[in-house]
Amino acid sequence: MKILGIETSCDETAAAIVEDGRKILSNVVVSQIDIHATYGGVVPEIAARSHIEAIQPVLKKAFADADLAAQHLDAIAVTHTPGLVGSLLVGTLAARTLAILYNKPLYPIHHLKSHIYANWLNAHSDSSNSLPNFPLIAAVISGGHTQLIYMKHHNHFQIIGTTRDDAIGECFDKVAKILGLSYPGGPSIAHAAENATYPTKYSLPIPNVPELDFSFSGLKTAVLRTVQHELHLPISTPSYELKDHLNPNQVNNFAAAFQNTAIKILIKKLQKATEQYPAKSIILAGGVSANTALRHAVQETFQKTHQVLFPAPEFCTDNGAMVAASAYFSINSQNPPKPQDPYTLDISPRSTIY
Repeated sequence: MKILGIETSCDETAAAIVEDGRKILSNVVVSQIDIHATYGGVVPEIAARSHIEAIQPVLKKAFADADLAAQHLDAIAVTHTPGLVGSLLVGTLAARTLAILYNKPLYPIHHLKSHIYANWLNAHSDSSNSLPNFPLIAAVISGGHTQLIYMKHHNHFQIIGTTRDDAIGECFDKVAKILGLSYPGGPSIAHAAENATYPTKYSLPIPNVPELDFSFSGLKTAVLRTVQHELHLPISTPSYELKDHLNPNQVNNFAAAFQNTAIKILIKKLQKATEQYPAKSIILAGGVSANTALRHAVQETFQKTHQVLFPAPEFCTDNGAMVAASAYFSINSQNPPKPQDPYTLDISPRSTIY
C-alpha cells in the first residue's frame, strides 16, 4: 500500500511516499529554520508564505524520487491538527486537491500520532532493529508538545500525562535565548552542554507536579534567576541582557545544568508511568527525542526492563514519511478510520483529540 504523506503544521514543508508503513520511497523536507532563526522563533505569517512557495516543488520531487505517478497512489494522508493555522491550510489544500484530481481516499492525521509512528519507519535500539511491542508508553516531546501516551495496540492512544504550561522544546528555546545561544534551542544547548567544564555547578529544581503531568515554566524561571544570581544582577534585569554578561564557561555550564534537569524530569515521569501502566516498550518521539544525552539516559534507565526505541534522527523533526506511516497503521488497525471528504475536510489548529 503506497501512501503520500504531507506535513506542513509548522515550519517544515514535507512530502513523502511510503509503502506499507515502513518502506520509504521518497522523503522530501524543506526547512525554514534559517528564515526563523533571525527572529528567534517561528513567525506564523512567514511560515505560511514559505509553505505556499515550497509545496509544489516538494510534491514534484517526492513523486520523482519515488518514480511514481499520483494515479498509482493507494491513499493520501495529511496533517490537519494541531499546528499553525496558515501552515495547516497550505498542506491540507494540496492534499484535498490531489485527492479530488486523482480520486484517492484522503486521511487527515493528528500531528502527534505521526511523531509516534516515526518509530516504525526506522525502529531501532542498541540491541535490536525490532519494531515496538505493545503495550507501550510513548513520550512525545517537541517544541509545542510534551505528552505521555499509552498504546495497547495500533490506533489506540490514551493520554496519561501532559504539560501544564510550557512544552519541553519550548523551554529549550527560551533557555537558549537567555544564554545567547542560537535557535532552535535544542541542538545549541546540547552542543554547549557537551563543552561544559563543570556540568553540576548549578543546581536547578525539579518541579513537584501531580501524577504524570509536566511543568517546565518553573524550570525556565529557575534558570533565569540562577543566571541573575550568578552575575550579581537584580531580578529586574531583562533576560535578553544577561547573555552580554556571561562568559563561554558559564554558558556551557548553565546549558548542562538545564539539560540534565530536563532529562531528570522526563526520566522521573517515565519511571512513574511504567509503575502504573504495564508496558513492553518505551519509545520517544518528536524533535527533543533527537537529544543524545536524553537517549543515553532513557536507555540506561530502562534497557533491563523494557524495549527502548527511538526514531532515526532524520525522523525526529517534522516530515511527511511519519504522516504516511501513521495513516497506514491506522487504516490497518482494529478500528480503521474512514476516508474524509476532500471537499469538506477542515483544519483544527488546537485539537487534542487523537
